[in-house]
Amino acid sequence: MASAVLTAAAPVSAASPVSAAAPVRAAEQPEGAVSGCRSVARLLAVPEASRGVDWLKEGLQVAVALELATIPPYLCGWWSVGDRTSQVARLIRRIIGDEMYHMGVVCNLLVAVGGRPRITDAAPAYPGPLPGGVRDGVNVYLSGLTRPFVHDVMMAIEAPQEPLARGMNNSPSIGRFYDGLLDAFRSAAPELSARGQLSEHIGSDVLEPVTDLDGVERAIEIIKEQGEGTTSSPEDAFGDDYPAHYYAFGEIYHGRQLRQEDGEWRFTGAPVPFPDARPMARVPAGGWPDPPRRVADLLDRFDTAYAKVLSTLEAAWADGDARTLGSAVRTMRALEGPALELMETGIPGTRGTYGPQFRPPRG
Repeated sequence: MASAVLTAAAPVSAASPVSAAAPVRAAEQPEGAVSGCRSVARLLAVPEASRGVDWLKEGLQVAVALELATIPPYLCGWWSVGDRTSQVARLIRRIIGDEMYHMGVVCNLLVAVGGRPRITDAAPAYPGPLPGGVRDGVNVYLSGLTRPFVHDVMMAIEAPQEPLARGMNNSPSIGRFYDGLLDAFRSAAPELSARGQLSEHIGSDVLEPVTDLDGVERAIEIIKEQGEGTTSSPEDAFGDDYPAHYYAFGEIYHGRQLRQEDGEWRFTGAPVPFPDARPMARVPAGGWPDPPRRVADLLDRFDTAYAKVLSTLEAAWADGDARTLGSAVRTMRALEGPALELMETGIPGTRGTYGPQFRPPRG
């Protein structure tokens, strides 16, 4: 999963019409394979008539990996912000809650068609591509919040399939993948079981069992609209006055809210001040080399707790036990302590600090 250090993409002018973040490309970058699953491009190449329950199980496992892959970089960005009451911190925190909800939704959908989420296996290594080869060329790395990180990682992950988004390559977007999943639910019409699905308040959303096609459609549309917005207008996704993730990250990057101007959506609205952030350096491929003993202990403490989060989440859906899910959420909150200690520990000879690696110990 490791890839070379990449050059930041050229910034987009705030006064220019809204466009997708250009992916940062690397030579011979691996496709981000999910264990036991085909890439998203290969899954979408299967004729619709041949997309049955087994195809759905495979596709939904890739979706679990995709949703999980977004959470560590977003957490690093959020944890690094010094003022948690700032507008930017609140935007990122809301998005993290949404992504946790999205992961819960796809886990419920996978259970509904008779599968079981493999969450520990789905955890990616950083830096690397998105799981399943989605958004080919995007290199997801971990660091503190900087404008290049917002543009090259956060916006690139959430970039819409359709312009408003100009200049996309031909690799599938997350939105296109979810369209394929929804089409398969419609054509295969699988029986959906509530047994083993979980109910829980996650962020501002309520996770509920999905038992019919109408529920599947609602769930997938929520994931798409919260992430990239709709293909017609970013305004369509401004439920509760919050922009979709792509546009929220765009506001952070450009330092201005999105507004419509002369028929075009531009980042020329009210200021969005970029916050002071702890200078967590990029985590290198393979993790931090030869860290001091105290740093190594913090990294081990963090990664051990992260492994517990993953295994507890997996157990929650294996057993259909909401109490186990609650235990995983509590363990996830405990990750912040060692993460902040790492972010406040300087790397000798540099201006940067350490940060979490999200490398769970393997058995």
